[in-house]
Amino acid sequence: MKPTTTPAQSSADPERQLKSFIAKFEPKHQTLIRAARKALRKRFPTGYELAYDNYNFFVIGYGSTERPSDAIVSMAAGSNGIGLCFIHGASLPDPHKILLGSGNQTRFIRLESVDILARPEVKSLIAAAIAQAKTPLPTRGRGKLIIRSVSAKQRPRRRTAK
Repeated sequence: MKPTTTPAQSSADPERQLKSFIAKFEPKHQTLIRAARKALRKRFPTGYELAYDNYNFFVIGYGSTERPSDAIVSMAAGSNGIGLCFIHGASLPDPHKILLGSGNQTRFIRLESVDILARPEVKSLIAAAIAQAKTPLPTRGRGKLIIRSVSAKQRPRRRTAK
């Protein structure tokens, strides 16, 4: 039996692949994904972007190395919207009670617009997540985009009409 997730082709242009993943979404989500990516890239200029086009979600993780375990935050997009996941969010200080989820490790916020990333309480959460990272972000250089995996079978990226 073949695996449902395959490693990305190393010879393919990662930006082109990423563009094709985003194109699967409805236009308003495409716009938000691109805007959120731009804002997160600005916040993590030396970090690595790890992209996954998985069964349930399209995900871009931001971390200090190429290892998924070093991810600090990730943007997860599905047909119902986009969220910003804090990989170790359960241990973050959240005085404004904006983090959602109840798992042992991860918490998230919904991104209805890119402006949410500019809110002081969200900036504070991102800063706290960076500060508690096991491996610090590189102090110089530019991180690169790495396509980690693409699932052969995926849920629809656009809402289906009822």
